[in-house]
Amino acid sequence: MPPSTAFSPSANTNWQQRSRRHVWHPCTQSIRLEAVPPLPIARGEGVWLIDHDGRRYLDATSSWWVNLFGHAHPAINAALKDQLDTLSHVMLAGCTHAPAVELAERLAALTGHELGHCFYASDGASAVEIALKMSFHAWRNAGRSGKQHFVALRHGYHGETLGALHVTDVPVFRDAYAPLLANAHLVASPDARAALAGEDASAVARRAAAELEALLAESHASIAAVIVEPLVQCATGMAMHDPDYLRLVRALCDRYEVHLIADEIAVGCGRTGSFFACEQAGIWPDFLCLSKGISGGYLPLALVMTRDAIYEGFVDDDVARSFLHSHSYTGNALACCAALATLDLFEREDALRRNRGRAERLIGRLREGLRRMPVDHLRQRGMITAFDVREPGARFAERFHLAARANGLLMRPIGSTVYLMPPYVIGDDEIDRLVDGTLATLQAVSSPEHAEAGGRDVALA
Repeated sequence: MPPSTAFSPSANTNWQQRSRRHVWHPCTQSIRLEAVPPLPIARGEGVWLIDHDGRRYLDATSSWWVNLFGHAHPAINAALKDQLDTLSHVMLAGCTHAPAVELAERLAALTGHELGHCFYASDGASAVEIALKMSFHAWRNAGRSGKQHFVALRHGYHGETLGALHVTDVPVFRDAYAPLLANAHLVASPDARAALAGEDASAVARRAAAELEALLAESHASIAAVIVEPLVQCATGMAMHDPDYLRLVRALCDRYEVHLIADEIAVGCGRTGSFFACEQAGIWPDFLCLSKGISGGYLPLALVMTRDAIYEGFVDDDVARSFLHSHSYTGNALACCAALATLDLFEREDALRRNRGRAERLIGRLREGLRRMPVDHLRQRGMITAFDVREPGARFAERFHLAARANGLLMRPIGSTVYLMPPYVIGDDEIDRLVDGTLATLQAVSSPEHAEAGGRDVALA
C-alpha cells in the first residue's frame, strides 16, 4: 500500500496540517480549520470513505452530490483503465473521439431527441455560463439583440463564477462581488414551505408562476431566458416545489418567446427520481445543464444540451455568428468514458426503480425517529431527503458536521437544513446506520428543552 494511504493516527494529523498549510479549501473560512480540521480521506469503498486511521464514514452527501454509484466502483474503474490505454485526451476543436460522440448520442436519446446537441465543459458553473451565453447569442443571431437580460428565482444557486453569480441569489456569495455583476430579474421561488393557510404545493407553484408572468408580460422584449433548478433548489436549503411550476414556466416561456434554462447540475442523473428532473413535469427546456453526477463522481465534466433548431441558428460562415466559447479540456475522453460507464450502470442496475424503495425506507425511518424532535418540513424528492431544525443555535451546521463525524457520517447541513443525499448503492443496513446516526447527531446538538418539544408541520413536499 502506498505511504499516503497507510493507516495511522499520525498520518491523519500530518495530512491535516499539510492541507491547512498549502490548500485553499472551498466554502471554508480558513480561521475555522483549527476547530474543524479537514477530514483526511485515504480511500473510498462503496458508500464509505476511510481515513488514514482506518475509521469509516458513510458518505451521506455523495461527496458534494457527485458520487452516484459509490466510490471505486469496479465497472467505472475498468472502463477508465481501458480508456487510459486508448486515448486520455485530445482537443475537441477540429478533432473528435468516440466517448464524446457516444455520450452526446445517448443523452440525446434519453430526451427523445428533443435536445439533440451537447456542448461540453468541466464544471457546473461553466455549464451555466455557457447556457446564458448561448441564449443571448441565439437571440442575437435571430436579429433580436435587445434580449440581453435573465430571470432567476429568489434563493436560487447556479454557481460562483461571475456569469453564474449573475443569476445566483445567495448573499454570502453574491454580495462580495456585487460591483462586478450584472443584475438579473428575481422572481418568487415556488418553495412548498411558503404555503399559506389552505395552500398546497401546487398552489404555491401557481402563485410563483403568476409573479413570473407579470414580469414577462411587461419586459419579455428584453429578456433572453428564465433559469430554474427543476424540482429542488439544493444549495439554499433543499427547497422543493411541485412539477406544476415547470409546466407553467414552460408555457409562459413559449407564450412570451423567452428561453427556458434548466439547471439540472445537482438534480439531474436520477437524484429526483427520474433521470432528468424535467421529465416529471413532462416538459423539455431549451437548454439543460448537467454536471456533478454525470461522471459518477469520478472526473470533472459538465455539458449543456440544446435543441437542434438553436444549434442550427449558429451554423454560418461568419465567425461572429458561431458560438464563441472553449476550454482546453472540453469533452475530455476519460471524463466522457466515466459518464458512459455511469449510464451503463443506470441500465444494468435498474437504479431509478430501486432508488424508489431506498427512498421510501429512508424517509419512513426518519419520520418515525423525528416525531418528537425539534424539526419542521420533512421532505423528499427521489434520493434527496431533508428537514429543517427549529431554533438551531449558533454555528449549527459546524456543530452538526463535527458530531456527525463522531457518529461515522460525513454530512454538511445548509444553514439549519439537514439533508441526506447518499449514493444510489446504499443498502438497507447502511440506510439504518445513516438514519440512526443522523438522529443521534441531532439529539447531540439539540438543547434539552428543544429535544422535548416535539416536531411540528412535518410533511412531504
